[in-house]
Amino acid sequence: MNDNKKKESPSIDKWLKEAKADPNAIKSGMFLVHNGTVRVTPKVQVREGIDDGSVVTGMEFGYDAEKVDAAVAETYKMDGIFHVRTWLNEGTLDVGDDIMYVLIGGDIRPHVIDALQFLVGKIKNECVMEIEKK
Repeated sequence: MNDNKKKESPSIDKWLKEAKADPNAIKSGMFLVHNGTVRVTPKVQVREGIDDGSVVTGMEFGYDAEKVDAAVAETYKMDGIFHVRTWLNEGTLDVGDDIMYVLIGGDIRPHVIDALQFLVGKIKNECVMEIEKK
C-alpha cells in the first residue's frame, strides 16, 4: 500500500473516448464499466449472510500494481477482448468513495462480460488489501 491519500476518480467519459479512438475499437461491439465503491454493509453480511449489527464507516485499501498489471495482461489473452483499463484507489476511503474502475472492450457481450467478471474477481481476490473500518 502506498500512502494514505485517496486518489481522484477518473472520468469514464474520457476513458470511453480514448478507447473508441484506439485502432482496435472498430473490432469492439461492447464496452462494460465496473465501479466498485465502499458500502456501509460489511462484506461478511453481504457475502455470507452474517449480520453482527456492525456497519462499515470506511476502509483501508491498497493494491499490488505488478499483480494488477499481470491480471490485465491475462485478460487481454481472453477471446474477443481488445481494450482493458483499470484504476484503483488507495489509502483511507470513506463510505461512498470509489474503490476501483475497470473498463473492458470486446467483440461480443459474452466475451466482455466474462472478461469483466474474470478481471474484477482476480483483482479483488489476488491483488488488493482491504480492511473495513467499523
